[in-house]
Amino acid sequence: MQEIKPKVAITLGDPAGVGPELVARVCHDAEVLAAVEPVVVGRSMLLSAGALACGLRIPQVSMVEAGQGAEIKPGRPSETSGRQAGAFIEKALQMCLAGQVEAMVTGPISKAALKAGGYPDTGHTTMLGRLTNTPRPVMMMAGSRLKVVLATVHKAISEVPKLLTTQGIVEVGLISDQGLRRFFGLAQPKMAVAALNPHAGEGGMFGDEEERLIVPAIAELRAKGVSVSGPHPPDTVFWRALKGEFDVVLCMYHDQGLIPFKLRHFEDGVNVTLGLPIIRTSPDHGTAYDIAGKGKAKPDSMKAAVLLAGAMAKNRAALAQ
Repeated sequence: MQEIKPKVAITLGDPAGVGPELVARVCHDAEVLAAVEPVVVGRSMLLSAGALACGLRIPQVSMVEAGQGAEIKPGRPSETSGRQAGAFIEKALQMCLAGQVEAMVTGPISKAALKAGGYPDTGHTTMLGRLTNTPRPVMMMAGSRLKVVLATVHKAISEVPKLLTTQGIVEVGLISDQGLRRFFGLAQPKMAVAALNPHAGEGGMFGDEEERLIVPAIAELRAKGVSVSGPHPPDTVFWRALKGEFDVVLCMYHDQGLIPFKLRHFEDGVNVTLGLPIIRTSPDHGTAYDIAGKGKAKPDSMKAAVLLAGAMAKNRAALAQ
């Protein structure tokens, strides 16, 4: 019997960015078409323009129209492009919740344009959390060699120590552990927790967050059945993860995790939101307004995001059997 391919909704992202081009390219990719059934969410005219910019014919895939507005010019984000990007996300989410597709992949958006378009969110993660009433959506950056999750996301460095709590670290750890089991097929994920301070605080010489917040969180996670260790010095834990010692590193703040991740997975990294009632992935890059409409954008990360969404859907289905 031929394996049933999961249906994956793919949004065009901010239509003034490279999203339409990337979606056009992946909808022509033989590996993608063999793994999933793409359902493009956006405006057909934008997908056509993206294909034209890449010298491709219009992809022969399912198309769901969403969003309205005036003509969008590549490289020129606006209130209109932000409003359309938000509408594409909302439609794809509705399709996921209704069971019309098994997962969604979101094209890159601009936080500023999204806000100008009338949305109160700081990005996909917070928007999907708000729309699904998810109290703590967790950002995971996933690659073949390294995966990281974040205890705090888009926060000023000066705010991070005040925002960290034992309960918050535990919640991120539990959601990450459950996500790796359910969507990545890992029976007993190995998690490392990065320290906040240099040398893991060096016994309190460089800060007390490790002993005061992180160590109790690790103890609670272990008590709940998570295979976790730490707090590990941040200057060595990612090297150990790359060597295969850990499946995921739980990081205290945004750049602590994303700098090493992008150093290894700049072109093929995937942004995954865990903790939602749906599967959502996204390429790990922005709108690239400077090259929008020129057919120059590389589709590697978008392709990886689509393939991972399909694999996550298959793992979830297998676990449910």
